[in-house]
Amino acid sequence: MTGYVVDASVVVKWLVAEEWSDESSRLLETGVTLIAPELVFAEASNALWAMHRRGDLTRDDVADATDLLKSAPVSVPVSMRRLAAGAARLAVDLGHPAYDCYYLALALQEQYPVITADVRFHDRVRGHPYLSDRIVHVARASANPPNPL
Repeated sequence: MTGYVVDASVVVKWLVAEEWSDESSRLLETGVTLIAPELVFAEASNALWAMHRRGDLTRDDVADATDLLKSAPVSVPVSMRRLAAGAARLAVDLGHPAYDCYYLALALQEQYPVITADVRFHDRVRGHPYLSDRIVHVARASANPPNPL
């Protein structure tokens, strides 16, 4: 079976219409396995709050999106505690925030690529000599279905 580790940038696009929302939503129709660290729910909720704070979403929009978030078809196969050491090592190695590296640590453990809409994270991992095949930008996902690593 094939799948992806989905990060919060993709999950938020399931909830709010933004650039790459269509591509992100297509993941829900493919039947691939979607997994994430539990952090995805906190990060997605925080993104919704930030959109509200900027005036992009109403209080009701945030509540509706949060209700949808609870039923997102994402499995959480491993505790964040088990991913912490790997995420910290990756953060140091990449010079990138540990939050994003939790997704990458899970990807390495479960042998699925990370799918992201975060260009900065994508480019940082793609530029790394031994991690470049561990991440896919959501805009390219429909052209390149996931392969087990």
